[in-house]
Amino acid sequence: MKHRKFLLAETDIPTHWYNIVADMPNKPLPPLHPGTKEPIGPEALMPLFPMELIKQEVTGEKWVEIPDEVRDLYTLWRPSPLYRAYEFEKLLGTDCKIYYKYEGVSPSGSHKPNTAVPQAYYNKQEGVKRITTETGAGQWGSALSFACNHFGIECEVYMVKISYEQKPYRKLLMNTWGAKVFASPTNLTNAGRQILAQDPNSPGSLGIAISEAVERAAMNDDTKYALGSVLNHVLMHQTIVGQEALKQMEMAGDMPDIVVAPFGGGSNFAGLTFPFLRLNLEEGRNIRAIAAEPASCPKLTRGVFRYDFGDTVGMTPLLPMFTLGHKFVPSPIHAGGLRYHGAGVIVSQLLHDKLIEAQAVMQKECFQAGVDFAKAEGILPAPEATHALATVVREVQKAREEGRPKTILFNLCGHGYFDMSAYQQYFEGKIVDHELTAADIEALIAEIDTPEILEA
Repeated sequence: MKHRKFLLAETDIPTHWYNIVADMPNKPLPPLHPGTKEPIGPEALMPLFPMELIKQEVTGEKWVEIPDEVRDLYTLWRPSPLYRAYEFEKLLGTDCKIYYKYEGVSPSGSHKPNTAVPQAYYNKQEGVKRITTETGAGQWGSALSFACNHFGIECEVYMVKISYEQKPYRKLLMNTWGAKVFASPTNLTNAGRQILAQDPNSPGSLGIAISEAVERAAMNDDTKYALGSVLNHVLMHQTIVGQEALKQMEMAGDMPDIVVAPFGGGSNFAGLTFPFLRLNLEEGRNIRAIAAEPASCPKLTRGVFRYDFGDTVGMTPLLPMFTLGHKFVPSPIHAGGLRYHGAGVIVSQLLHDKLIEAQAVMQKECFQAGVDFAKAEGILPAPEATHALATVVREVQKAREEGRPKTILFNLCGHGYFDMSAYQQYFEGKIVDHELTAADIEALIAEIDTPEILEA
């Protein structure tokens, strides 16, 4: 009998998160004050985050202990399963071995609770009454709503307007867990009103939603802000995914040549790949890590490496990142979680140092890969996850051309059962590919007025 599923026991849930910064040959550059443009310390983050998360954001420790209460709540869905995709391999007619880590078993249906739970926990420990956040497709907003409900904290979510309209059931899921959800940009904040004055029909963006959530948190002493990607502590929390996958690959008697994950701000990609990159950095292995991003939002493949704001209005610290510019408003593709102008600091440094790779994929190509996977394996992937799948299909084709079968692991980061309208549009032929032109990229980069990164 073929072994398709590789399961771990609850006792195998990692006891620590992995901090890749400790192993990086070049450490990330410091954040800058949005006004003075001078390097800032941890104290600058205190209005937005609880102290324990700030400590995790700046720590150089390799392993950070997971609190028992967080691990206990993780047992609702962790360890998540790893599968060998035999039927998908057969459909593709490949000798490559394809594995996937399935994070759709979590309460909100994606990998996002892996960081939502500890973020809510640390806020609760410091007596925070309310947490504000942004969300694109609603995966992060749903996860934080779930976590806040568990710890008795109010949750206020600014959801990108186009996703608010495309994905009403994620809004209802957030409401079920007690969250208040607003279509961003709103008239509730100065940032939202500023955007609406410029464009009353703005579809919104993650950058705009971040501006609104940050503003609300900064103006209320009992309120903090939570981010679902990009920041160091968020990426670190997600490494439980890759640590479990590493054990499961060992159970399978295998090890990937290539690890692939979707890319929006970096948490999805970091969660699966960083524990495998540790083997490259510690043991000199050569596992390829590929970030799969939308061709309509190609910050890794076509953006520039420089300091930029994490939000549209310019309220956050300046971060060294690959970016298309904080004023960029992406095309309203259905992978709302990947529609972000910039990349996390750690991932950006790794890409700059050529320790990871990135590929941009078109929307139709992604949906076709998602449908093929659902026909073969029985799970309908979230639109974000289809970007990894499309990249896997490309790598399979490349391996066929080279005559060298590969072992590929990818992150099936969430299910697509709240995204049926997107698949409906695909089946009706209404999905449109969108790719930025060279002129588009040139114009976007010319508009960036934030500090450049000077090479040593």
